[in-house]
Amino acid sequence: MRNLIPRQAVAAGLTLLLSLLAAGHAGAQAYPNKPIRMVVPFPPGGGNDVIARIVAQKLGTRLGQTVVVDNRAGANGIVGLAAVKQAAPDGYTLGIAAAGPMAVNPSLYDKLPYDPVKDFEPITNMVIYPLLLVAHPSVPAKSMRELLELARAKPGSLNFASPGSGNSGHLAGELLNSLAKVNTTHVPYKGQGPAVSDLLAGQVQLLYSSIPSVLPLVQQGKLHALAVGSAQRLSSLPDVPTIAESGVPGYEAYSWIGIVAPAQTPRAIVERLNREIVAILKQKDVEQDLLGQGAIPVGDTPEHFGGYIKTEMAKWGAVVKSANIKAE
Repeated sequence: MRNLIPRQAVAAGLTLLLSLLAAGHAGAQAYPNKPIRMVVPFPPGGGNDVIARIVAQKLGTRLGQTVVVDNRAGANGIVGLAAVKQAAPDGYTLGIAAAGPMAVNPSLYDKLPYDPVKDFEPITNMVIYPLLLVAHPSVPAKSMRELLELARAKPGSLNFASPGSGNSGHLAGELLNSLAKVNTTHVPYKGQGPAVSDLLAGQVQLLYSSIPSVLPLVQQGKLHALAVGSAQRLSSLPDVPTIAESGVPGYEAYSWIGIVAPAQTPRAIVERLNREIVAILKQKDVEQDLLGQGAIPVGDTPEHFGGYIKTEMAKWGAVVKSANIKAE
């Protein structure tokens, strides 16, 4: 005989299923119901921290909850991102995902306590920072094309400073060496300040830098702006050509700052955070604030940001390998 399921059991099962779905929907609707922690894997005051605090304040207002910025600096961003990976995937811990820790560290270190792709849910890439190549006035080349001619005529005669091995400024210089087939020498420093000081003193000749820290020096005539690493010229520096248009086609060098959550964070929460943060980046006051700091707002989808992370890992991994860069 065929077993028949009593109608009462079917009805009870449907009731239970509907109640579970309703509870899940209510839970999603209730998010967030407590403060959110935004982990910045760098010290206070830097570009990552500044962007995080701008977005955190606006995000807290939109969500009706406090968003607390938690600086967890150490080991090129490894300490902070490891903390994000280990957090509960409930939307109450977010992490600032910068180019160095996400795209460069996997090639610099033999072993990391996190996987940039598997251990995080990408939410959005918030901003990109085009790098500006500046030179000491004593450098005889007054344009990017002249610099390339000089570098080819006298291999190894030009050097460029950076705040340390493996950072975006270092990799930007090595990318130029690779694409332009030139030989410029990297000189690492312990931070941006010492690098700029020696550049101003003429101890080194070139520097690839985020714009805000060197633009006043360019405007004062203490440094000469040769080219930007962006795909197009910048509205803030319309007379400064791109490196790509100056004889190095395909050259692009940015630092970037996005936001991620621990892997397995519910999709509904990821989508909610994406909508809110993208809307924040489109606000006129936020846009102007970011542009004033040399940052270009992005605000893409989780899928696009995830793909961008993979592309950046492959790009900079190749540069690290080619230049045989080692972690300090």
